[in-house]
Amino acid sequence: MTEPPKPPEAGDRLVAAANRPSPPERPVSLTQPRPHRPALPRQVTGPVRVWRGVVAFLASAVRLASRLAALILALYAIFTVFKANPANIWYQFVASLASSLSVGLANLFQLADIRWTTLVNYGLAALVWLIVGSVVAGLIRRAAP
Repeated sequence: MTEPPKPPEAGDRLVAAANRPSPPERPVSLTQPRPHRPALPRQVTGPVRVWRGVVAFLASAVRLASRLAALILALYAIFTVFKANPANIWYQFVASLASSLSVGLANLFQLADIRWTTLVNYGLAALVWLIVGSVVAGLIRRAAP
């Protein structure tokens, strides 16, 4: 008859570790150089620092502008889906901006319901703005040294 397994105690090794041979210990040698460690990043000063700041600002501005365009397109789609009042000044403002930001996708699909048509077309235009804005911002960031 076999004994039940004992619960682990402090200092016990794992079973998998017990079956594996331990790596041989390396003797410490004062004559051999240490293994290569990556150098700490240097403090950037002067024109390179200014250029990095300009590039970061431009990338952030592109990303912000593309997100703002996508937000306007999404707002117009939401206004249309929920049948907002077309005489409202906010609706008119968002509609005028959305028509110029739709990048030619306003009439891409013609569905039976005008609300679905607006949602699909302007939603697709919003996605295009988000994707293109992210790609352009990434390319701008790569310009930094």
